[in-house]
Parts: sequence; structure tokens; C-alpha cells
Amino acid sequence: MRLFSDWRGLPDDARGATVALGNFDGVHLGHAHVLRAAHSARPDVPLAVLTFEPHPREMFRPDDPPFRLTLSPTRAEALAALGVKLIYELTFDTAFSEMTAEAFVTEVLRDGIGARHLVCGPDFAFGHRRGGDGAFLAARAEALGIGLTVVPPLVDESGQISSSRIRRALQDGYPERASLKLGRHWTIRGSVLHGDARGRTIGFPTANIALGRHLEPARGVYAVTTRLPDGRRLRGVANIGRRPTVNGGPETRLEVNLFDFEGDLYGEELEVALHAFLRPERKFPGLDALRAQIAADAAEARHLLDLAVPRSAWKEGQGAALDPPGGNGPLDPVPPMRRRRPGFA
Repeated sequence: MRLFSDWRGLPDDARGATVALGNFDGVHLGHAHVLRAAHSARPDVPLAVLTFEPHPREMFRPDDPPFRLTLSPTRAEALAALGVKLIYELTFDTAFSEMTAEAFVTEVLRDGIGARHLVCGPDFAFGHRRGGDGAFLAARAEALGIGLTVVPPLVDESGQISSSRIRRALQDGYPERASLKLGRHWTIRGSVLHGDARGRTIGFPTANIALGRHLEPARGVYAVTTRLPDGRRLRGVANIGRRPTVNGGPETRLEVNLFDFEGDLYGEELEVALHAFLRPERKFPGLDALRAQIAADAAEARHLLDLAVPRSAWKEGQGAALDPPGGNGPLDPVPPMRRRRPGFA
């Protein structure tokens, strides 16, 4: 897979693809549906995606809370796992947002990337003030000799599979429902930061990761798996929240306790997959109560993860073999449990 941030000056072998258009936040099953249609339309040419970075909503509404399901590196990996060979990740800035729909079609799609065939969903809009829609794209593509397929949305028993539905599932504390729509577990990726080392003092050292531009899911405790830089995948228990017991402050953070691991991870990039929500965050009367609850949470997380993947399969070096095509952790049948009993923070 090759990624380009500009449509101008592309090498010849990076032009002439069948191109799926959209934001592709989450790279969920609906997006995979669009990509299958793109490949089927022109299996004789490379499969490509044209998307934007940052997400247009991040530019137009910078004060909104973070909402991204996948940042650029995770999105690119997920698209590559679905067979995408070329990604045109165009910089969405003020100048680009002011490009007319006509200029987008002629300068970017035809002259720039040399698209042979275009694929989009029925709601795709583009150009200054969303001046181009499906009808406009169909007319201009036909005039320019570019093929076009408009793909109907993928639906399940609850409606259209969309990034918005996945966000709601995560914010409501249902990571397993999000997983079913993503085709893989949802992950948060980031570098390990120095904290106050309080977890180490109570026997549960944690790797601390800022959420950054990721969506903030339901605050609470999760059963997780974590991919290390060397490719190993370890089980663990994580808290997402503001640590009210120790007056953690206004910033929500992800804190992961990795089972059966010793080592220094400061500055390393980890990818943490949420498997099951155990319980909401709460304030405890003291560190002893907090320590006891973390122990109980860790035991429950081990149990749930053992139900999904037998412990014998998690020997060092074997975790990666359990990955589904998305590559973000084993998509296993985690029981759809929600723990709403009193817990820790």
C-alpha cells in the first residue's frame, strides 16, 4: 500500500485506479462493502481510496469534542488489510475547502489521480459548501469518460451500518457491538506517557496513553488486549477516565495494566483493543479499596478474555496469528455483558 498526500505530480503507476471516495472513519463493514463494489467494478486496475486529513468536521468545527474512530495510521492499515493499494489522503485545509465541485472533479479526480472508475455512497457530497452531490458527479463523470458506481448502504437489523452508530455504541459502553460493525475490535493507539506512578505503588503498574483526537468511549473499566511495538499481543485490564479517587484532573486518559508483563514502555507506541466493558468509573474512599477493586476487575477481565481465546493461545509470539483481516486483535465472541455493579476508578 502506498499513501499520497497530494493529487499533483503523482507517478504514472499511482494513477488510473478505481477510486472509492469518502472519509472512511472507522473503516467499518459498510466501508468494506463499498470497497468490494469498487473492486468488482474494475478488477483490472488498482483499488484506491481518496480521503481527507484532517476530517473535514475537525476543520469546520474545531471546538467539538474529539470524535475520530481511526486516525490516519490506523485507517491506512485497515484499508490496506481490505486490499487497498493506493490511498490519496488529501490535506483538508481552508484552500481545499474552497475548491468548487467542478474543480474537484476535473483537477483532482481526472487530471490529478487519473481515476478510471469512481465509487461512493448515495450521500457523498464534495466541493465548496458541499456544492457537488451524486447527481452532479454522475453527470460530470459521464462527460469525462470516468465510470461511476453509487453503492447503497449496508444495513443490519437496526439500520444502516455507519460511523455514527459505532460511536454511539462505544459511548454507551458496548465495545462488542462496535466490534461487530467494524469487523475487528476498536482500538486506541498512542505513545506511553509518564504518569505519577501511583499504579505501581499499589501493585498494578499501568501504561498511560492520552486519548488525543480519538473518540472518548464510556468512562470505566475494560477487558483489553494490547499490541506492543514488537508485535506481541498481551491481555490486560484498562481504565478510561479521570481517576476521581486520586483527583486525576480534567483530562480523560487510558491506563492499561498488562497481565504477566514486566518492562519499560515509556515513549513506545501501543495499540489497545477494547473487548468488553466491565463497569463505570467511580470514586473510592481510599487506595486500599481501589486496590481491591482493581484486583477484582483484573480477575474478571482474565476470565472474559479466556472465554474468548483460550489462555494457551496467548503464548508469546502467537497472538498475532489470531488477528482477523483488520489486524486489530482477535474478533472473538466476547459475551455481550455490561457490568453496572459498583466499581473502581
